[in-house]
Amino acid sequence: MIGKNIQTYRKQMNMTQEALAELARVARQTIVKWESGESTPDLETAGRIADVLRISLDDLVNTQEGEVESDRSMKGKHLFGLVTVGDKGQIVIPARARKVFNLQPGDQLMVLGDENQGLALVNAQLFIRAAEEMKNGR
Repeated sequence: MIGKNIQTYRKQMNMTQEALAELARVARQTIVKWESGESTPDLETAGRIADVLRISLDDLVNTQEGEVESDRSMKGKHLFGLVTVGDKGQIVIPARARKVFNLQPGDQLMVLGDENQGLALVNAQLFIRAAEEMKNGR
């Protein structure tokens, strides 16, 4: 997966294998081997690759095929899938969303709504802190 991600993100930046190799301080043939899945970079080199490609190491390693955003302005935005509202209004937040946002059992979320835009879930502590800062004129 990491090899395909290297290739996809590299091509997204219109970067040649040679250019990536030079910036990551490896041989072009090394890039070829990674992209073909013949080998994988060590952690330090993967970090340099991520920096060159302007993505997080997590994105480099964990992005699933087909998830790479074609527009960098969409970085950090996710589509986690559908949820179903239960009889009592409960929803189950998808596991990947819980992982990305480090949601743990017992965490509180603020439910915000705009009749034209829809609903949003926000970390309650962050929301309260932001509201207090606005109230205090910060």
